[in-house]
Amino acid sequence: MMNSEDNMSAYVRVAHIAARAPDVDIYVNDKLTIPNLEYRDFTTYIKLPSGTYNIKVYRANNTDFPLADVDIFIAPKSVTTIVAYMQRRMLSLYPVDETPLTSTTDGKAKIRIAQFIENIPPVDVVLSNGTVLYKNVNFKDIRNYIELPIGRYTMLLKLANTDIDMLYVPNINLKSDKYYTLYLIGLVTNFPAPQMLIPLDGISYLNI
Repeated sequence: MMNSEDNMSAYVRVAHIAARAPDVDIYVNDKLTIPNLEYRDFTTYIKLPSGTYNIKVYRANNTDFPLADVDIFIAPKSVTTIVAYMQRRMLSLYPVDETPLTSTTDGKAKIRIAQFIENIPPVDVVLSNGTVLYKNVNFKDIRNYIELPIGRYTMLLKLANTDIDMLYVPNINLKSDKYYTLYLIGLVTNFPAPQMLIPLDGISYLNI
């Protein structure tokens, strides 16, 4: 039986996908909570009461001034990934909520795209057989989950409405009844290069 505390709880993790940003320390309500988070890293999920939290991001081991300082509301019974990303050379934070599909097919995988490559035009996400999964994906777009049969896939990132490949991602293993957000990160014609991160979303296994 779920108690009232569980009804007001939520799960949160943090991801560092800010291209060319240093390792960072994350302070929650002025308390060091996540030290030395490196580029491409995702923390584990933390269970906490719902509410508004002040989140400051500092260069690791340096609290002279915050790289980001924002208040974020965490809703009850939610699962959220807070991403640290770069926009116009400024580090920002963005909450990516995970909401299960209301109607699903047993045995299929659930995926969506989250586009955080700042300096790329709109793109299409295409399977190697030519099936278009998402069209005209822009910077900071978080698309809805879709279902795919389980198995291994190769995905291509193409400039929208063209056959120009921007990224080739082979051997993506999608498992039964699991949710994945496919994060596009990096920089075009610069370092770090574009890539796709495929973490398992918490709604796949957390009890909410």
